[in-house]
Amino acid sequence: MFKNILVPIVDDMVTPKSMKMIADLVEQDGASLTLTYVSDPRAPFVYAKKASDYKISDAKHQKACEQHANELLAKAVKMIGKGINVKTLHEYNATVYEGILAAAKKAKADVIMMASHKRTGLKGVFMGSDTHAVIVHSKLPVVVI
Repeated sequence: MFKNILVPIVDDMVTPKSMKMIADLVEQDGASLTLTYVSDPRAPFVYAKKASDYKISDAKHQKACEQHANELLAKAVKMIGKGINVKTLHEYNATVYEGILAAAKKAKADVIMMASHKRTGLKGVFMGSDTHAVIVHSKLPVVVI
């Protein structure tokens, strides 16, 4: 059904159970898999009296993001297993859903598979949902697991 599946990952999603579920779904379609991680390119704001008091530079922040993404993606690939063609992609974007859509375009994905945090009530209102934003803005099908 699908040839190239993009799966954005976050730290709490990389568990043996979730990676096995993704592997099983990808394997059933005989598809290739692209795992992506989206980092904010801006260094986090640190409360300081003046700009020169910031504790981390953009370059150090980007290096830390790259290291974290590489470690997380490697961990996920290891959990997926050897029987599946897996590519990885680290994307920088201050808006997560835009980063996911950019990654899907770069990966030439024909579907985006995402997890839902199932935030309800006030958390859902104030925190929003990256999954919902991808569904609304994507031209590709989005499978929510």
